[in-house]
Amino acid sequence: MSLPARTPAALVLLLAVCAGCGTGPALEDQGEVTAPPGDSRRLTVGSAGVTESDLLAQMYALLLQDAGHGTEILSVTNRELYEPALERGRIDVVPEYAATFADWLNAKAHGPDAPTVGSPDRAATMTALRALAAPRGLTVLDPGEAVDRNAFAVTAVFAAEHGLKTLSDLGATGLPVRLAAGDECVRRPYCAPGLKEVYGIDVTAVDPKGVGTTPAKQAVQNGQDQLVLTTTTDATLDEFGLVLLADDKHLQNADHIVPVVNRARAGGEGVTGALGRLNTVLTTEDLAHLNEQVDSWRRLPQDVARNYLVAKGLLKDRPDRPARSAR
Repeated sequence: MSLPARTPAALVLLLAVCAGCGTGPALEDQGEVTAPPGDSRRLTVGSAGVTESDLLAQMYALLLQDAGHGTEILSVTNRELYEPALERGRIDVVPEYAATFADWLNAKAHGPDAPTVGSPDRAATMTALRALAAPRGLTVLDPGEAVDRNAFAVTAVFAAEHGLKTLSDLGATGLPVRLAAGDECVRRPYCAPGLKEVYGIDVTAVDPKGVGTTPAKQAVQNGQDQLVLTTTTDATLDEFGLVLLADDKHLQNADHIVPVVNRARAGGEGVTGALGRLNTVLTTEDLAHLNEQVDSWRRLPQDVARNYLVAKGLLKDRPDRPARSAR
């Protein structure tokens, strides 16, 4: 993702800190991290600048405040910048996606052509991710049930007409399907090739309209395409008359939500315990509904985050100051 045209002062500082460090320090110069995990009193929570990441960052910040930490939120829309900053302790905590982050760290360590390590197996993915993160001074907390993975949707009318509930159902029909997705879908194993090989779906073309974008969903809504690539936490499907088809053969990777922390600054029990509380309640459906409140109802992420934590009993309903934003 590209950075916004207007660059905040805090982000300018971060860019200066990370100049020339897009690949991070060489692993051979790092070794295993042996310093004790820290519980710094002032912490910076990173966000990738999209709705879901903003919501998660706000919830992390509120939980950390409730545990006695001062917090600020810094939005950096490029993993090539925020991950090295996380290694160096300029950012202390970020919400990440287990399989995606594992593959990203693996490519960083072993080159862009390295075999992927993320998989549909959550335990195997977490093992691989932690092995890659630890030498960089990062600790990956336990995943909860919430997962934001790729998903495929059709119109409710199309699903009813052909009796579709799963991707296997769609493959069994033998119907030709145009797929609205990103242009990379033609070569990604979890996208068009996987739909063909795993489910037997006759994908005749990929319409390069992006992942879960409004034009992509409109193309399926109006019948130009029959299937759209989106995500499991897409909160706008109802607006387009779309329904998800279940990934019943588990093609998609285990992209469970995981907090990743700088071990030396935020790996202690105070921080990890505070953040771990969210895993006890947050579900994929919850996250989709939270996204909807921001994207469709135009509510502020900090308000939506606080209301959710209060409703789930993780935060008292009191007018605490919101996390100071560095954006």
